[in-house]
Amino acid sequence: MELSEFDFYLPQELIAQHPVEPRDSSRLMVIHRAQGEIEHHTFHELPNLLQAGDVLVVNNTRVIPARLIGEKEGTGAHIECLLLKRLERDVWEVLVKPGKRLKERQKVSFGGGKLEGELLEILPNGNRRIRFTYEGVFEAVLDELGNMPLPPYITEKLENKERYQTVYAKESGSAAAPTAGLHFTQELLNTLRQNGIEIVEILLHVGLGTFRPVKVEHIEEHEMHSEYYRVSPEAAETINRAKREGRRVIAVGTTASRTLESVGQENGMIQAGEGWTDIFIYPGYHFKVVDALITNFHFPKSTLVMLVSALAGRDLIMKAYNLAVRERYRFYSFGDAMLIL
Repeated sequence: MELSEFDFYLPQELIAQHPVEPRDSSRLMVIHRAQGEIEHHTFHELPNLLQAGDVLVVNNTRVIPARLIGEKEGTGAHIECLLLKRLERDVWEVLVKPGKRLKERQKVSFGGGKLEGELLEILPNGNRRIRFTYEGVFEAVLDELGNMPLPPYITEKLENKERYQTVYAKESGSAAAPTAGLHFTQELLNTLRQNGIEIVEILLHVGLGTFRPVKVEHIEEHEMHSEYYRVSPEAAETINRAKREGRRVIAVGTTASRTLESVGQENGMIQAGEGWTDIFIYPGYHFKVVDALITNFHFPKSTLVMLVSALAGRDLIMKAYNLAVRERYRFYSFGDAMLIL
């Protein structure tokens, strides 16, 4: 398929700069795949749009304050590091800006020496492998010195860092939020449970490859980034029981979708486990586990638009996206949501 098939016009002013309050007051476009129909709702109406027995699968990853500002030792040159992926205990794959300022074995000091990074290697993809040294617990040092790595299209300051976390975020490790989950409040989750909807937590640590543009004309040639996932035996059993009983499995976000499809078998069952996935889902893909999806509105020509097009059909998704622009829906991380049934 051609990259141009996933393009659409998006006015700059529709890129949301701030989250709405409360979280579940965002708009919700509902797409009925079988009928090809589109409805407009508000996210807090979600309990009325689902049915008892549905299983919502959420990604409980927590975004780390992965953006560090430091000084090159010896020269004081300004260096910015963005933590992408933990490779070993204190060794990370890092995006360094400006990259040319830092050579192998050179060091960067953060927070007046509270944290120090040594460049071990320049990787083939242009990222760097850096070893950090510090006193105490790395996560505590990072909380003190790091900044939230908001996507580059959000140019305004976020006053409350927790607003870029889901209310069910638990395990730190992501460089970006699983944004479909940002619409949920604890009250909404409680209402869903009271309505007989099960909520299951799985884990996928989101990498910045999520924002990496597709640069090949034939999308089949695109290489996906890999991300760490974990699905517990308890989560797998709940999902498998729903599949056996013919109940719907609804993924909250493309990250939950990619995790479920990575561990899914042809019969619709999933296996518990952990590992790395680089699954690339685009039209023509047969979904094994995911029956429905809650997601945000994504970049033109992105792998995320390709994933939702694989589920709902490219023509219907392009129709929905063009309608979203006309109806002034808010796009991207702090934007509105879509429910594909």
